This record gives sequence, structure tokens and C-alpha cells, in this order.
Amino acid sequence: MADLNDFESARRTLSLAHERGTNLADPFVTALPVTGASLSVMSGAVGQSTLSSSNAVAARLDELQFDLGEGPCWEALSTHRPALTPDINAGTNDAWPIFAEAVRSDRVARDVSAIFAFPLVVGTLDLGAVDLYADAPGTLTAQQVAGATSLAEVAAWQVLRRVLSEQDMDAADDESSARSSRREVHQATGMVLAQLNISAKDAALLLRAHAFASGRSVREVATDVVERRLDFSQRGLS
Repeated sequence: MADLNDFESARRTLSLAHERGTNLADPFVTALPVTGASLSVMSGAVGQSTLSSSNAVAARLDELQFDLGEGPCWEALSTHRPALTPDINAGTNDAWPIFAEAVRSDRVARDVSAIFAFPLVVGTLDLGAVDLYADAPGTLTAQQVAGATSLAEVAAWQVLRRVLSEQDMDAADDESSARSSRREVHQATGMVLAQLNISAKDAALLLRAHAFASGRSVREVATDVVERRLDFSQRGLS
């Protein structure tokens, strides 16, 4: 059983994943009693894709959920809460019966028993989910759920960095912005920093992410923040 040291080590590894280009899924497998893990991006602006997986079964679980439009990842993202299924072969799986049946009959995923999903959320941005599975039925303890939730929070920032690094954000920002516009972006960064109690670097990243997700420039998003039309501490404004 994983202990606090396992979670702390996994947190450190995840916090450096983008910088080092390492697998985002592996720390979850190291810290939790699961067989595999995957991290999927499910945002409308980014599209649906598996960003990182520990093995082919984990990736297949994501693929089935993308194809069917239902499953624990969708549940976790829509409710902003963990979706915990100790045994997918038991009961009727009322929340996502088609996905459950697909897993049981799929050549790659049919040995999966327990499935756990955790949302990947940064501020008001719903990014995707972490999908964990085990070959044997079982549940997670309250401590393990709390640990997985904490890891998902760290992973969400890494997912955001990885997604934005693959996008041409410079095209969304007007390089000919006047000095006053740059001051406004700086002011908005400070306001987001205060709203979420995060670093200036992460606040600036969140402004860029919101600009990308909404198809607007960073300057336009900054104006909304400064004029208090956008508050990243409140859901439903993305």
C-alpha cells in the first residue's frame, strides 16, 4: 500500500514532468494500488486525446470513452469529483452502461476490474481527466483518494503547460500591443495571482490558456479580468 512518502515522491516527479518531458501517468501508478493510468484532454478547444498513458490498456480505456461519449472520465470532468468504481463487472453501471459493456467485451480492456477517474481542472478551465484502473476488484481508501486528487491537481498544471507548448500562442497575442496593453496584462496577472493564490508564472499561464480556449487574445482576456468581467476563482466563467 502506498504511503505518504510515495505520494510526495510522485508529486515531485509530476511537478517537473513538463520541464523534463517525462510520462505524466507513471507517478500515479507508482503512488497508488493500480495497474495503469492515463491522462486525457477533453476540452472542446483542444479536442479529445490521450496525452499520456502508462500502458496500452489505459490508452484503450480512454479511446473507448472518446468513441462512446460516456465513462468515468466524462463523469469526473462533469461533476468535478472523483468517479470511483470498485468493480466494473458488478452491477448495472447505470451512469455509463454502454461503456461498461464495451470494456467487458473489448479484447484489450476486458480484464479491467476497478476504474477510478479524477478531473483535471485549473481555475475555471476543465481540461480532462486522469483514468486509473486495476486488474482486480477493489476500492481506494480515503487517504488514497485524497492523494490521487492532490496528484491530479499537480498534473492539471503540467497538462496545461504541455498543451500550450504545442500551440502557437504567439499568434493569439498582438505583438504590436501598446505599452498600456502590456501593463494591463501585467495587472491582470496580479489579479489572477490574488484570486487563486498561485505564482505569477502560473497566473500568466492561466491567462494564456483561457485565451486559447476562448479563441481570443491574451490582451482581450486581460481586459476582462481588469474590468472584473472574468474571475478565475469562480466556476462557470470559462
